[in-house]
Amino acid sequence: MFALLCLVSSASSWGAVFPLPTDGSNIVGQIRVVIADPRNTLLDIARHFDLGYNEITTANPGVSIWLPSPGTRIVVPGEFILPPRPWTGIVINVAQRRLYYFPKSIANQPAVVVTFPIGISRPDWSTPLGKTRIIAKFKDPAWIVPKDIWEEHRSQGNSNFPTYFPPGPGNPMGMLALETGFSEIFIHGTNRPWGVGMRVSHGCLHLYPENAAYLFPKVPVGTPVSIVNQPFMVGERDHVLFLSASEPVAMKADVSKNPQHQAMADVPKSPQNQATEAVIEYLARDVGGLPKVDWDRIKYVAQAQRIIPIPISPGSPVIDDVIAAIVPEKYDFAPYGIEANDAAAPGATP
Repeated sequence: MFALLCLVSSASSWGAVFPLPTDGSNIVGQIRVVIADPRNTLLDIARHFDLGYNEITTANPGVSIWLPSPGTRIVVPGEFILPPRPWTGIVINVAQRRLYYFPKSIANQPAVVVTFPIGISRPDWSTPLGKTRIIAKFKDPAWIVPKDIWEEHRSQGNSNFPTYFPPGPGNPMGMLALETGFSEIFIHGTNRPWGVGMRVSHGCLHLYPENAAYLFPKVPVGTPVSIVNQPFMVGERDHVLFLSASEPVAMKADVSKNPQHQAMADVPKSPQNQATEAVIEYLARDVGGLPKVDWDRIKYVAQAQRIIPIPISPGSPVIDDVIAAIVPEKYDFAPYGIEANDAAAPGATP
């Protein structure tokens, strides 16, 4: 497996950077196990390894978020099935709650992918799906609150909610923002970083402040952006098929052109049907003569929705056995602390 490379930039931000596979596979990273430190919450561990709330909690059911018992084995689900090719620009999978950035290749250097967890839209809001581009970049943005968001806060009894937020660590837009071509949709930091991995936004995509600091200088205006909603991802590594399942994200149906879209949206496919269709679609491509699949495992993955890529080839290892065999690492990093709970990247000067 490829090892996770944690790179520290001059702004002390972390970037999950992986070499792109060159052998025809489409999986990067690895699952790790750490021993709980009594000083740290699950969210501290998640943020250190560039994971979101949904990823760390789903991978560790039954473990206390705020007070993991000392000595507990914490699964770090740092293995990811990449979105379908072409691997260019920014690809966001809202179901995975994850952003992938494929920078242009540099001569004589291996191609890489950078991936970060994101906070996504709340159930009563949605993010447009499709293709666009980064059209502008803003450092220390101010935020003029859109009328519909302001009215929502008033209707919820928050009559003192501002109509304007000045630049600074208290700004919900964060300290850095990338504007997409979709109206009022930004990829930006957040003044509530512990919400990364949750459904917290009005349509924008939220990054940890340190991840925004890493990404902002590297992404030029004009970078293509593709936003997809694919809860079931099929991957291959070493001629073994894998399937990962994220909780499906319902999006508002666009009924402006076809009223039948609403009826279709009201009858969603079952997770098992979605998983089966994803596998069949993958097998329909030229995948180099992969073995058959274990349909019982596909059913299990669809029902369990454990996020971790799970082998679905007949005779392949059982994921729980794989995890049990991982030698745990000691986790002795200091917790982030309250000072890291605003829009400024840890260690940066606001």
